[in-house]
Amino acid sequence: MLRSLEDYVEFVGDKAVSSIYKKASNLYSKHICHVNSTFLGGGVAELLSRIVPLTNEIGLDTGWRVVHGTPAFFNVTKKFHNALQGKAINLSPMEKKLYLSVNERFSTYTHIEDSDCVVIHDPQPLPLVKFYKKRQPWIWRCHIDLSNPNKELWDFLKTFMIRYDMVIFSNEKFKKSNLPVQQRIIYPAIDPLSLKNVELQDKDIARYIKLAQIPTDKPLITQVSRMDPWKDPEGVLEVYRLVKKKVDCRLLYCYNLAADDPEGMEVYSRVQRKAKDLIESKDLLFVVGNDDLLVNAIQRFSSVILQKSIKEGFGLTVCEALWKGKPVVASNVGGISTQIKDGENGFLVESHDYKGCADRVIEILKNPNLVQKISKKAKERVRRHFLLPRLLSDYLDLFIELIK
Repeated sequence: MLRSLEDYVEFVGDKAVSSIYKKASNLYSKHICHVNSTFLGGGVAELLSRIVPLTNEIGLDTGWRVVHGTPAFFNVTKKFHNALQGKAINLSPMEKKLYLSVNERFSTYTHIEDSDCVVIHDPQPLPLVKFYKKRQPWIWRCHIDLSNPNKELWDFLKTFMIRYDMVIFSNEKFKKSNLPVQQRIIYPAIDPLSLKNVELQDKDIARYIKLAQIPTDKPLITQVSRMDPWKDPEGVLEVYRLVKKKVDCRLLYCYNLAADDPEGMEVYSRVQRKAKDLIESKDLLFVVGNDDLLVNAIQRFSSVILQKSIKEGFGLTVCEALWKGKPVVASNVGGISTQIKDGENGFLVESHDYKGCADRVIEILKNPNLVQKISKKAKERVRRHFLLPRLLSDYLDLFIELIK
């Protein structure tokens, strides 16, 4: 069901909604085009599936294009993703050529040059700006952790970034002094009316948990994320083993596999091999998170939500759990630290500190009063800072500024 902006009044108030309508009135008849690399799986696709219809609903003509990449292309761009988050890379001339050729070919049959503003998401479609006759502002929206990018790859990709009018990051730490382009911070946001975040009654939660065949005899620790090495699912396993020594509980990976991420199955298989004993004892469960209502129910049913990322651009799953008033233990990296104030609305730990993470989880499981204390603050912080209308408002400010 498509939503109208008025549907969000109950969350953000009349004043915020009225302000968005006034901003939109400056952009009637303008055409915005978003481009990314997948329509399903991962936070970027989820954001676009919510923000694009809402932008259209308030009066802007807004389109969404998806790059048609080959498996070889996505193997290369996953290497890019990893290298931009600090991993070493051996970038061959052939890989550069493949990366550019897919984007060039895409430009020959996808018309976006009639747009008044183009928003390119992440590295996969970054070079598109080179293959169109630029007649309007172009924005590069980077959703990944750029705190320490690989220099070789950064120097290569920067040749495309400097063609852009603005670059958007999710954290002040990601700004680059050696990038001579205007840079701005815009935080991602969640949709409180999406199936993944809408309120559920206890009976509905119980029904989905039963359908997913999740036992209810023990506290449940859950991580919701792609099967990605940067989400550290193997580290989650080590944390759980430490917690299990002190509290009898169960671990659940609620995961999905993005179409543009060829590493997913490899990581999934590796975790399964390392956790064979836990799988056999049914203390470890895997649930595919393609059903948003099921993910919603799992998050609400869980006793603790983990997000033990090594690098993280923002981490929408943290926001989702906080919105549901759940106790979250997460790594103090990237955009996660923007969402959580340690000890106030959740808990931050260092990504390498398995024992510290386990101690926090144990503390939560043994102290129900602590959960009550942080629950309301967790939800309120999301309501104030990380809901969809605020993101829409930020985008409108951007478009008004750039579209002359």
